[in-house]
Amino acid sequence: GGGGVLFLTNNINTLPLFYWIQERETVSILSSKIDIKLLRRLQPKLIIGYNYAHIVPTEIINFLSYSIINLHISYLPWNRGAYPNLWSFLQDTPKGVTIHKMAKGLDTGDIIYQREMFFDEDKETLASSHQKLNDAVVELFKEHWTEIYGGTYKTYPQRGKGTYHALKDMKNLLHERHIDELDYNMTAIEFKKLMGG
Repeated sequence: GGGGVLFLTNNINTLPLFYWIQERETVSILSSKIDIKLLRRLQPKLIIGYNYAHIVPTEIINFLSYSIINLHISYLPWNRGAYPNLWSFLQDTPKGVTIHKMAKGLDTGDIIYQREMFFDEDKETLASSHQKLNDAVVELFKEHWTEIYGGTYKTYPQRGKGTYHALKDMKNLLHERHIDELDYNMTAIEFKKLMGG
C-alpha cells in the first residue's frame, strides 16, 4: 500500500491547492496533529505542510525525511516563523516565497525552490501582498509538481542567519492592540508609520 499525498493545513486559503493535487494524485488532508500511527497506515509518498498550525515532531521528520516539505511565504532564511509578510515590511527584509524540506527547527530546512518578490509599498497592502505571496508559492509548487512528487529536486541549505519571529513578538509589537481589517487594507507605508517604522 501507500503512495499519494498527505496535505497538512489549518487554513481554508490552501484548499484550492488541495483540490488541484486531488485531480492528480490520491490526497488526504489533516488539520490535527500528525502522528506516526497515521503515517504507518497511510504511508504517503509526499507530505506537504502549507499554513499548518502544528509543529511536526522530529521523529516524524526522520521517519519520512525524503518527502516532507513545507510551503512558506517568505524568502528564507528571512522571516521564519509567524507573520512573515508583515515582518518583511516592518523590518525591510527580502520578500518572496520558499518551498523547503521540513527539518528540526521551524522553517530551517534545506531549500527546494524559491522566488524573490518585490512590492510597491505605496500601493501594496498587507492583504494584497499576502494574497500575491500565496498565489506565488502555489504557482511555484505547480510549476515543479513533477519533481516535487517524484522527489527528483535538488536542495541547498539556507544561507545566512536571516530572521525569526514567534507569535508573541507580534503581541509585544502591538501592546494589546489588535490588527483588524483596516490595518490589512492600509498600504504598507501607512502601516509602517502606524507602527512607528
